[in-house]
Amino acid sequence: MLDHSATAPHIFAPARMDWSRLRILATTDLHAHIMPWDYQANRASPAVGLARTASLIAAARAEVACCLLVDNGDFLQGSPLGDAEALREQGNGAGLHPMVAAMNALRYDAATLGNHEFSQGLPFLLTSLAGAQFPVVSANIARRLGATALEDETLVPPTLILQRPLRDADGVEHPLRIGIIGLLPPQTPQWDQAKLGNTLFARDMLYAAAAHVPALRATGVDLVLALSHSGMGPSIALPWMENASAALAALPGIDAVVMGHTHLTFPSTDHPVAPGIDRVGGRLWGKPAVMPGMFGSHLGVIDLDLQWEKGRWHLMGGQSALRPIARRAASGRLQARTRSAPDIVALAEPAHKATRRWARQPVGVSLVPWHSYFAMVSASPTVRLIARAQALQVRRTLQGGPFGHLPVLSAAAPFHAGGRAGPENYTHIAAGRLTLGHVFDLYPYPNTIAALLVSGATLQEWLERSFSQFRQILPGVQDVELLDPDFPSFNFDAIEGLTWTVDLSSPARYDTKGDVICPRANRICNLAFEGQGLGPDQPFVLATNSYRSNGSSGFAGAGAQHIVLDGLHPSRDVLRRYIAEMGQMGPEGPPNWTFRPMPGTRVLFDSAPEAAVCLEDLAPLQADALGLTPKGFRRFRLHL
Repeated sequence: MLDHSATAPHIFAPARMDWSRLRILATTDLHAHIMPWDYQANRASPAVGLARTASLIAAARAEVACCLLVDNGDFLQGSPLGDAEALREQGNGAGLHPMVAAMNALRYDAATLGNHEFSQGLPFLLTSLAGAQFPVVSANIARRLGATALEDETLVPPTLILQRPLRDADGVEHPLRIGIIGLLPPQTPQWDQAKLGNTLFARDMLYAAAAHVPALRATGVDLVLALSHSGMGPSIALPWMENASAALAALPGIDAVVMGHTHLTFPSTDHPVAPGIDRVGGRLWGKPAVMPGMFGSHLGVIDLDLQWEKGRWHLMGGQSALRPIARRAASGRLQARTRSAPDIVALAEPAHKATRRWARQPVGVSLVPWHSYFAMVSASPTVRLIARAQALQVRRTLQGGPFGHLPVLSAAAPFHAGGRAGPENYTHIAAGRLTLGHVFDLYPYPNTIAALLVSGATLQEWLERSFSQFRQILPGVQDVELLDPDFPSFNFDAIEGLTWTVDLSSPARYDTKGDVICPRANRICNLAFEGQGLGPDQPFVLATNSYRSNGSSGFAGAGAQHIVLDGLHPSRDVLRRYIAEMGQMGPEGPPNWTFRPMPGTRVLFDSAPEAAVCLEDLAPLQADALGLTPKGFRRFRLHL
């Protein structure tokens, strides 16, 4: 989301006369957003696009003599343009990936891999990287693990050394040697197991860094920059952390950190107060760090001040800040702060036009409008549509096999439901023609269909995990926020084929990572299948996606030992075929879940400003539309 409350001014404090300056410019989580365009809504966007960020890059470069431009991963996949490019490559029709071409044109100095670089499979990744004119590093993803991290056969080089000329206070030029290490979440091979199989292996990020950073230092580099495709996370190291950047910064030998993966911004007061984290000054354990949002929303800037003394460069200090491409007006609307760079627009225009043509292909018709404005607080038609498409595919695939006699249920979650991406991040599809662009809007991830053998007890736990996204609400409280803001919408699974009620007076059983925090909590009540309560040992097949089936996000009953169907059909293709087969999509039936009534209790919930015209969809909760929040969301009061 675009929160500029803690963003520093664009003009940095000048270096002291006897110091020299290296500037590091950083992007992260571009997700194949080159043009300032929202392909789902089919309209221009002021808040996305490397073409807009490119203007900030040019301005920031012009302010200093020595500058590096780096990317922190997840640059190849995540927009319709990226997916259309992957389809063209599979058909042997693609040349240089347009995202790589844009990064070449901007003269990136280095990049690291993010987990979504692997979402289209390893051959596509390697083909795309072959055209890169900048080095790509990653120290903890390997084709083969050795006895130690230094002996691993990494997929790409684990580190690199860049040498740049830097003038001292007397104007004399000396080489500055910058070591760069790249890291990504160690769960990456698990998340994309369906595409990768057993071809890649990962190391703990901190373990890999603890081996490679001293090796970099031993070469005599002057600085070490960590490109950490990982969120902030706890300040103290834990094994196999997904978000490990704060703990990484504490390692000796690292001088600055670029973060990403979680799509947040830093410096920013959005992050929790924790030891070693300076949220306003932009430091982790005293070291400058940035996290530049997503989709090109921000340019991260780290300035490092150095002094030439006794034949080498010494780091004297540093500072960090963000430069946003858009700002939110008092009306709640986003307004562009920079123009798109014409050369990047011209370079991306052919792929952009091809993507828009691809997205306009018709797939069906809807007799009713669809939206995800209230998908986090009610049974959402967009989520139920995905679940029904999954269930039909699994049922047909398993027919006649050893599991064909079992009832098939289906778990699905909302993907565009506000959160970190801001109040523009919602699905809203008018009644009428449905296109491939709408299908992408409904299902933006390149997952495949999977199915698990589960029990009634497992289903209860699955829903307890999902519905832990709500805060505990005591009867009679007034105007407290309902949702835990750290809980991502893609982990809010509902299960099609069951009915249940949710008791918000019970504490959450799980935290946002999927760890049990209150074993006796029991929010899911009256859980039933075809009107009958579930027995704990009652068997079912649960349709889901490859991300979830491999154990991601801590859902009970997931993992290889429970999989009965995996990786055969892309989830988005299944949804497209389902819509085409149905022909005309009508209204959904009655909701499959509701909140247990709590008379006299009121809670607050944020959604898109446009959601105010859809209040009839929240009739059971007697919703009242309130004003806009500072981040541009419309606030609603719900009567439980």
